[in-house]
Amino acid sequence: MKKIFSVAAALVLSSVVFLSSAACAYAAQKAVFIIAQKNFQDDEFMKPYRLLKNNGVAVTIASTTLEQVTGMNGLTVKPHILLKDVRAQDFDAVIFVGGSGSVQYIDDPFAHKLARDAFEAKKIVGAICLAPMILAKAGILKYKRATVYPSEAENLKACVVDYTGKPVEIYGNIVTADGPGSAGEFGTALLSLLKGGNT
Repeated sequence: MKKIFSVAAALVLSSVVFLSSAACAYAAQKAVFIIAQKNFQDDEFMKPYRLLKNNGVAVTIASTTLEQVTGMNGLTVKPHILLKDVRAQDFDAVIFVGGSGSVQYIDDPFAHKLARDAFEAKKIVGAICLAPMILAKAGILKYKRATVYPSEAENLKACVVDYTGKPVEIYGNIVTADGPGSAGEFGTALLSLLKGGNT
């Protein structure tokens, strides 16, 4: 009887250790959102941000300033880290938020390096609205399917990208979306990849 109890106790302890390890592994997932210093798109940031945060992902906000920044519709956010200090290896997902202000990153060498480093390290890379152009200029969308805000479709194609025009496009570990109306679906796609969902 004592032996049976010991075996049962060991099984319970093993289950607790396994569940705790799994929970810690998931809680350890980290995502960084890159937002413009001015005029990021509010919904494109907030909807994916809330979804990931509410599902246990640790979220960090990066920009080119640590001062409070304001979105196109008035949302105010205080970044945690400067873009130049973000290291792809510290995160499971690197996400570029759109909005009219995001054009500041289209030719930004720090943004390009971060996108390339994340892609090469097989991290999840996301971009919405105008921001897929950042990925295109970084060279990681070449010959791949992607979408973008309609006004940038021809510019995306000029970077040898297979523009699909879909609201959200998933290609391997890259997620692109076309604008604020797709922000919720964009966030869901990012979360699915973070959870190991099939693409």
